[in-house]
Amino acid sequence: MSFYYLMSQLPYFSLSQSSPLPITESYFLELAERNLNEAQLKTLKNISLVPEKKPREIDSSFLTAYYAWERELRFVLGQIRGQRLKKDFSVPNNLSQSFEILSIARTATGFESPLEAEQFLNEQRFLAIKKLQPMDYFSLDSVYAYALQLKLALRIKQFNEESGLAEYRSMYDTILGESK
Repeated sequence: MSFYYLMSQLPYFSLSQSSPLPITESYFLELAERNLNEAQLKTLKNISLVPEKKPREIDSSFLTAYYAWERELRFVLGQIRGQRLKKDFSVPNNLSQSFEILSIARTATGFESPLEAEQFLNEQRFLAIKKLQPMDYFSLDSVYAYALQLKLALRIKQFNEESGLAEYRSMYDTILGESK
């Protein structure tokens, strides 16, 4: 099934924090409601930047692949951060640590600034979405890829250095308080 009508209405946007988004998430969902069936719309509305810890069956090869990529990245980041804090961080036995993910996680944890690390990770997430999305731009998986890109762009727009540093210090103080 082609989703030409829906995809042709969606504007291009950049992940740049300075440029405004040409579409809102609510308008995107409104367009999608006119072009997707109930099951597809339910999947679309349940798309998240944070995958579940345990994979579940999804009727989308793109979402399955992206969530596996993101899940692996989060586990590897947790493992590296846990090692640095000398805390145990358990990962699933079947976690396949690819060189690509390990490299991304090591680079991200090497940044001095948490904001720079997060910006780097978001760029990598965007590249992963682009790499994993289907060649057929007018497919359902392309609709899901657009939704993930939009969610990622909206998340990036919320970044603010001052509030980010305050949150980081609060979390860091909490972690240090737990280890004392």
